[in-house]
Amino acid sequence: MSKIELNDVSVSYIVGDFSNVGLKDVIIQKIKGTYTQKEFLAVDHVTFSLDEGELLGIVGSNGAGKSTLLKVISGIMRPTNGTMAVNGSIASLLELGTGFDGDLTVKENTFLRGAMLGYTREFMNETYKSIIDFAELQDFEDRKFSHLSSGMKSRLAFSIACLVKPEILILDEVLSVGDGAFRKKSEDKMFEIIKGGATTLLVSHSISQIRRMATKVLWLDKGKQIAFGDTKEICDKYEAFLKTK
Repeated sequence: MSKIELNDVSVSYIVGDFSNVGLKDVIIQKIKGTYTQKEFLAVDHVTFSLDEGELLGIVGSNGAGKSTLLKVISGIMRPTNGTMAVNGSIASLLELGTGFDGDLTVKENTFLRGAMLGYTREFMNETYKSIIDFAELQDFEDRKFSHLSSGMKSRLAFSIACLVKPEILILDEVLSVGDGAFRKKSEDKMFEIIKGGATTLLVSHSISQIRRMATKVLWLDKGKQIAFGDTKEICDKYEAFLKTK
């Protein structure tokens, strides 16, 4: 059984001219029957499946639909069309700071985030030190989350997502944050997670990183699925495409 399977999944938004004309004019136009709106496909008929222990690298330029697709798989958004099956517990890190309270301390936020992911207090007590040590935040446990640098916030978020041992791990441009040493440590942890059987989805603008880590690649452009499959083949084609732009 596949851990993740998408069949012809699309996500659409209704786009009108409300922002340009204002609420009053929209009401008047609707009464007159002259109000117009159109459909925008953020994800346009995407199909793929992943098995246990695979890492899918997702590539594409800004606006390709990568983050929207991750939100659908994470359960934050529902597909407009198509079907999807996700089998396993999910830990997702989609936006820096998501799931954290700026007024709480690093320690309090670690337990809060763990609870949001469905883990018990006992499990978090056992795992807490490993999380803080991996994030290199031993001297900041009692500091407010809002006082951390962006790199510190990313290290904590990544550490929690990885060390709680999810069956499915979803990461959106988080391995690019932090210094070189931590990025190397993060990649090593990712390989460890994959070997442990977790299925991972990684959005990254670093093609070299995708080449090193991904077992499969999904290429999106303006919401459409351009290619899915072999890492080297698709990365070669994507880099050739970038050179033409």
